[in-house]
Amino acid sequence: MLVKTKAIVLSAIKYQEKSLIVKCFTQSDGLKSYFVQSAFSGKKSNQKIAYFQPLTILEIEANHKNKGTLEHFKEIKLAVPYHSISTDIFKSTIVIFLSEMLHHSIREEEKNEDLFSFLETALLWLDNHGETANFHLILLLEITKFLGFYPDTSDADLKYFEMTEGLFSPLHGISCLSEHETFLFKKLIDLKFDSDQKVFAGIERQILLKILLDYYAAHLDGFKKPKSLEVLKEVFS
Repeated sequence: MLVKTKAIVLSAIKYQEKSLIVKCFTQSDGLKSYFVQSAFSGKKSNQKIAYFQPLTILEIEANHKNKGTLEHFKEIKLAVPYHSISTDIFKSTIVIFLSEMLHHSIREEEKNEDLFSFLETALLWLDNHGETANFHLILLLEITKFLGFYPDTSDADLKYFEMTEGLFSPLHGISCLSEHETFLFKKLIDLKFDSDQKVFAGIERQILLKILLDYYAAHLDGFKKPKSLEVLKEVFS
């Protein structure tokens, strides 16, 4: 079936010498993997590879056979060329890290237009704003709404956040955050992308990042921490 849709690139893995296997989150069909033959050969190879950088937003025309095998692009172009993400070291590091997180977290091979729309809007916000120190933290927390384990905030006045149940508790159980960690987590829950970015110190962002990674691990079977985590910590230290 010939499909025209937007797609967000989650990963691109080199196959043999010249080809790529590209995993995308598509607006029309959710997760899809594509085989790109001769991506590293020919006069336009640099142009081809540029399409498949982490979290690039594409407009594609593709043959979807929907048989669980690799699909093939027929036409491909940038939906929105980024202005700053590829040239800003902080933004490009965030995007590499988030692409890995999404690669390990989004597993539903079905359409989720709300999640696609959220990610597209968030990425365009990142590209067009300068103060982005908390962007990755806010995005990771917001995505849990679509993945089904956003924190239950109905008792957010309680002292401790319980990680496995995803709710606030008056008692400090074995899988609870400390009182200070819970305080930071509550502040994060209240943040929006355009909130004051200086609300956290660098060490507090590190604490929150660890909390979020542990929270994902508690709710997603087989979740792997991204290899780019150390690079992210280095850039934001």
